[in-house]
Amino acid sequence: MTEIADHLIGAGGKRVRPTVTLLAFRACGGVAMADAVDVAVALELIHSASLLHDDIIDDNDVRRGRDSARRKYGVAHTLVAGDFLFSRAFQICGRFDAEQINWAAEACIALTEGEIMQSRFRNNPEVSLNDYLEIIYRKTASLFEQGARISAALAKPESPHMVDAIATCARHVGLTFQIVDDLLDVTADEVELGKPVGLDVREGNPSLPLVLAIAEDPEVARLFAKPNLSEGEVSAVLGRLRRSSVLKRGQRLAIEHGELAHEALARLPESRYRDCLHALIEQLLTRIA
Repeated sequence: MTEIADHLIGAGGKRVRPTVTLLAFRACGGVAMADAVDVAVALELIHSASLLHDDIIDDNDVRRGRDSARRKYGVAHTLVAGDFLFSRAFQICGRFDAEQINWAAEACIALTEGEIMQSRFRNNPEVSLNDYLEIIYRKTASLFEQGARISAALAKPESPHMVDAIATCARHVGLTFQIVDDLLDVTADEVELGKPVGLDVREGNPSLPLVLAIAEDPEVARLFAKPNLSEGEVSAVLGRLRRSSVLKRGQRLAIEHGELAHEALARLPESRYRDCLHALIEQLLTRIA
C-alpha cells in the first residue's frame, strides 16, 4: 500500500490544497505550525485517495505523466490503497476537536456526492451550468474550503469572522482552480497538463467547456451523448470548442471566482501570508491568460 501511495504522491502535483491550508493558518495569526502541517498532510492524503479511486472509476491509464496506479497495480490493490489513505488522514486528524473532525468528514462526504453527481451527468447533455458548479464545489472546492476552515480555527484568530472569511476565500480558490483545469484540458499541451489533452471529452465528463457548448452547439451535444468516441470525433469536439466562445466565457467565470476569493481575503488583516494568497489566486488565473 505504501508503494502504491508513493507511486502517486511521488509523481508530484501542484500541492495547491496544502499550500492554501498552511497560508490560511498563518494569515489568521497562527504561529506553531505542527497542527497546520498535520491538517495539510491529511488534506493531501484525502485528495490522493480520491485520485486513486477516480482512476478506477474512469479507467485512467495516465496520472501526472506516468502510469496510473490502476494500470500499474490493478483495481483491487489501488482501491484498498485509497481506503488506506483515507483512514490515515483521519488518524492524523483524530486529536483535533470534534467540530474540526466533522468539517473534514463533511468535505469527504461532499467529495463522494460530487463523484456520484458527475457520474450521473456523464454523457448526459441535460447537464446545466448550475449542475456543473455544484459538482465542482463538492468534488474540488469543498476540500479547499474545509481545509482552510480547520487550519484557521486552529490558529485561534482574534475574530471568528476571520475563519469564515478564509473559508470563503478558499472555496472560491477551489472553484477557480477547477475551472482553470477544465479549460486547460482543451487548450494545453500534454506535457504541460501531465495527462492526455481532451480527457474530459473522451470520458464524457461534464467539464465547463463542454457544458457551455452543449447549450449552443447541437453537434457537440450529440457527440457528448455518445460513449466511446473515436479519436477523430474527439478531435472534432476539441476543434469546435476551440473555435467557439466558450473558452472566453469560461475564462471570465474563473476571473469572477478569483475576484470573489480576493474580496473574502480582504477581510483579513494585512500580512505577507495574505499577500501570498492574493498572489496564488493570480498565478492560477495566469495559466489561462
